[in-house]
Amino acid sequence: QVQLVESGGGLVQAGGSLTLSCAASRSIISIKVMGWYRQAPGKQRELVATITRGGTINYADSVKGRFTISRDNANNTVLLQMNSLNPEDTAVYYCNAVEGVPSANSWGKGTQVTVSS
Repeated sequence: QVQLVESGGGLVQAGGSLTLSCAASRSIISIKVMGWYRQAPGKQRELVATITRGGTINYADSVKGRFTISRDNANNTVLLQMNSLNPEDTAVYYCNAVEGVPSANSWGKGTQVTVSS
């Protein structure tokens, strides 16, 4: 399975921006779906955004129009540009990869995003 390492988290004021990066240990060209999930304290992990091998993108309703996911196959990286952040975006953000048949999930260890009001 591919190894994933997230970076770019931190503390930001409401209305601010952050860009998260997910670096994969090998080529992601063949990986079916790359995505970002988040987990806030006391809540279940939830989908933030996904991007398929073919470039199809899906966003959670709560982040549509504010977050942008992109996939850089040349650098084995997936980015999550987050704008207009609010305190409800505070969570640990995890990178995810779905590959193979049957599908196998790989997860990074997460990066903390904290948005202050």
